[in-house]
Amino acid sequence: MLNGHFYYNNKVRARERMEKFEVTILGCGSATPTRRHNPSAQIVNIHDKLTLIDCGEGTQLQMRHMKQKFMALRNVFISHLHGDHCFGLPGLISTFGLLGRTRDFHVYAHAPLEGMLDAQLKMSCHALPFNVVFHAVDPTQYAMIYDDRTMEVWSLPLSHSMECNGFLFKEKPGQRHINREMTDCYEIPKCYLGKIRAGEDWTMPDGRVIPNSRLTTPAYPPRSYAYCSDTSYLPSLVEMIKGVDLLYHETTYDNSKEIKAKLHGHSTAGQAASIAKQAEVGQLLIGHYSATYYDTSLLLNQAREVFANTIAADEGMVVEVRKKEEGGKG
Repeated sequence: MLNGHFYYNNKVRARERMEKFEVTILGCGSATPTRRHNPSAQIVNIHDKLTLIDCGEGTQLQMRHMKQKFMALRNVFISHLHGDHCFGLPGLISTFGLLGRTRDFHVYAHAPLEGMLDAQLKMSCHALPFNVVFHAVDPTQYAMIYDDRTMEVWSLPLSHSMECNGFLFKEKPGQRHINREMTDCYEIPKCYLGKIRAGEDWTMPDGRVIPNSRLTTPAYPPRSYAYCSDTSYLPSLVEMIKGVDLLYHETTYDNSKEIKAKLHGHSTAGQAASIAKQAEVGQLLIGHYSATYYDTSLLLNQAREVFANTIAADEGMVVEVRKKEEGGKG
């Protein structure tokens, strides 16, 4: 009997621990692939729902190397139409077809990509066994572009050499956690625990009301992740990403190349860190390195001079999104 109770409690604890929210780096280089870095691509895992951000050339090979589940990808968000952010998409969709995917695949991107992608798929991918559903994103608007039970995704207007936007992923608040000792003490039926998690009180057979605060502990606070690539230094971004727990901000150049960065619509290490500091984010993740940097320690050190809690993206890295007070590291 005790063993059975212990096993049940372990299952409850496992179910109620903090849900997964992590970012896997598939590529963090810029326009030219190098032996060191692949073009831009990331997988965001929120509660075991996988989303792809950008899909540069070689993304599906990176997914193979990192043992990512192709069929688990629900959708992709493309920041802009430069090739290092979208050239891998037709190949990935083709592979979905070869693997027998049947679930719809949703593409969120600027309107011109729809025609380009449709032409490529008609030419190369015949009779796909699933639908590619396109959702046009207005890159000039800060707006919610995706919503489900666990998260929202917002578009973040950026400043680049062509229309470009970033993405803000907001986890939705979860339910409260059951205090098993208290619910057992009051002999609350298991079938009612869902309502207790949702915040309801418990009424005893004699009419006494047991407040929910005695039966549960607070839900974990929701977390957030902002993806900002590619962009020049953009102070207006600060209010849109204020207080996010993890910020990915492009760091194409070191501080000595500020003029070049502005000319090409990119940021330096110091500028990325300045945005992080002004926005009071929990942690800064830098990436989108110019091909001239095989060793990115210069960029990391310059960013840390302004914002200490900075880490440098690298292929294969998995970064857990944690609340600011937890001081999460990759």
